[in-house]
Parts: sequence; structure tokens; C-alpha cells
Amino acid sequence: QVQLVESGGGLVQPGGSLRLSCAASGSIFSIVAMGWHRQAPGKQRELVARITKSGNTNVADSVKGRFTISRDNAKNTVYLQMNSLEPEDTAVYYCNAHQFSIATGSRDYWGQGTQVTVSS
Repeated sequence: QVQLVESGGGLVQPGGSLRLSCAASGSIFSIVAMGWHRQAPGKQRELVARITKSGNTNVADSVKGRFTISRDNAKNTVYLQMNSLEPEDTAVYYCNAHQFSIATGSRDYWGQGTQVTVSS
């Protein structure tokens, strides 16, 4: 089992910045990738950014150049630095951990979600 605790959401004006944090605990040794997804009202959940255990990253085109994903392995924490925020970034942001082991196969874990609202 993996537990994910998110923090850092809130209300920010357009052009502002926020940093989301996601701390993982439990069976973290088998996590192969972590990432952030978001879901706006009436829309499907979408991948925002992802970072693998080896440090490879991929970022959605819609946020490329504005959002950066990083990780602190010592703290088992993944961060999403969001700059130049736009009203279209308003959504609930969910942390995700993808776990894989030969014994148990693949499994995804999700955080509780944190609201990000971009509005003047």
C-alpha cells in the first residue's frame, strides 16, 4: 500500500505561482513513477506531468514551459511548480503513484486532491 498526502493548492491570481507537494509513504520502494493529474469541472482527468524513478519527466503540452515537476528522493516527495498560472489551470489536482512489482503487477494510487483556483 502507498499513501499520498498532497498540499499546496489554493487561490491565486492569473500570472501567479503555486507549488504543490505530494509526500509518499508505505510501500514506496516499488513506485516506478509519480505524477500530477488534474480534473476541471465537466472535464476528464488529464495528465499534467510525470517523473519516473530514474528522473525522466514528461509534461503536458498545455503547461509546458510553465509547470515543472521535480522530486526529493530523501523526502519521498514530488513537487509541481506552477508558474504563469491561467484561469484554464483551475482544477482539482491529484497526485498519482504508479507501483510495479513482479509479484503484484501494476497498481495506481491517488491522493485526495487539492483545489487550484486561478482567478482575479
